[in-house]
Amino acid sequence: MSGVARFSLWDASAEEAETDAPLGGDRTTDLAIVGGGFTGLSTALHAAAAGMGVQVLEAEKIGFGGSGRNVGLVNAGLWVPPAEVLSHMGQAEGRALLDFLGAAPAYVFDLIEKHQIRCEPTRTGTIHAAHSTKGYEDLARRAEGWKALGAPVDLLSREETRARTGSAAFYGGLLDRRAGTINPMGYARGLARAARAAGAEISTGTPALSLERAGEGWRIRTPSGTVTARYVVLATNAYSGALWPGLSRSFTPLNFFQIATEPLGSRVSHILPERQGLWDTAPIMFSFRRDAAGRLILGSMGSVSALSERWARRRLARLYPELGPVRFEAPWHGRIAMTPDHFPKIHRLAEGLYTPMGYSGRGITTGTVFGRAVAALLTGGPAELPLPLTEPKPVAGRALREAFYASAFAAAQLARSL
Repeated sequence: MSGVARFSLWDASAEEAETDAPLGGDRTTDLAIVGGGFTGLSTALHAAAAGMGVQVLEAEKIGFGGSGRNVGLVNAGLWVPPAEVLSHMGQAEGRALLDFLGAAPAYVFDLIEKHQIRCEPTRTGTIHAAHSTKGYEDLARRAEGWKALGAPVDLLSREETRARTGSAAFYGGLLDRRAGTINPMGYARGLARAARAAGAEISTGTPALSLERAGEGWRIRTPSGTVTARYVVLATNAYSGALWPGLSRSFTPLNFFQIATEPLGSRVSHILPERQGLWDTAPIMFSFRRDAAGRLILGSMGSVSALSERWARRRLARLYPELGPVRFEAPWHGRIAMTPDHFPKIHRLAEGLYTPMGYSGRGITTGTVFGRAVAALLTGGPAELPLPLTEPKPVAGRALREAFYASAFAAAQLARSL
């Protein structure tokens, strides 16, 4: 890995080039987008391709927030099981949302192919692994729900899961063949390259300091100039601050940390041999995958701490006792925006001002297709909004929830490192 300070493994290992271009002076355009992650860049790409003038403002650099800190699982659907989606939304609306998000992985991979984005894509599926017999029963219900919708999913026995993961620790699994894995920073930088090629302007190192009405549009002030636009999309998700009052109180921010081993070569050829990404059914979720260089990447809810490496060593020893000692590279964490009902949102904050958010850990696919949908809304393209436009509502007891989750995740990391 590079000796330059990086904020995640993906930031250091992405093949797509990093570009830097601060805003210089005042600009007027059709659409201003705050945030250079999956949602903002997808919105920029699709809006610019439809002929809109687009200006993206990123406070740090492309993918600096949750996008470049992502696990890299290109998953279909929602965190919520299909049956609960149908019960919550009704058969017609629920089916439409599930179909929309069920097709999202294919759309992501189509974009990768179309724009030749170098992000280590695999299309061998992902595995939702059962951490207990109760977890396996939950996966069986999910499998039944997806199969009823015609989705290509397979419920795996304990033996089948062992063959696909190389570990006997799981009670079974659910293989979703629509899904896959990527280097998420490579994907974010590739989207930025494609958006620029379509005509979008992207400024990094340019925080949005204020947002105000300007005639029939909006004006965003930055340290290096202003941007005036008819439309604004706030694509900040879990990293939303005070730019729009109350927005950051409409979700609960949760941290998710990861830590990677050094490249292990043939020592890990039996581990996830088809390179599926994996996450489990435990209440405090665990994620696991292997990258193109042979690193094993482990993650869980919570922040990086002094115990993170010890936690990872214990976890690997339980999953793969034959592996022996390994060396770990620097850990990192990012933020997830969790909504009270675990459903994503597309908020209309005011006339000409929108924000898609609340992906609850499904940012790659949901951010990409929500960005496409918002761009279609603004450019007058075919209507494809997967959810009705709503207004943000404050989460009851948000501060207490955030403190509770942080304490629970820290306690779990401590317990599992002993």
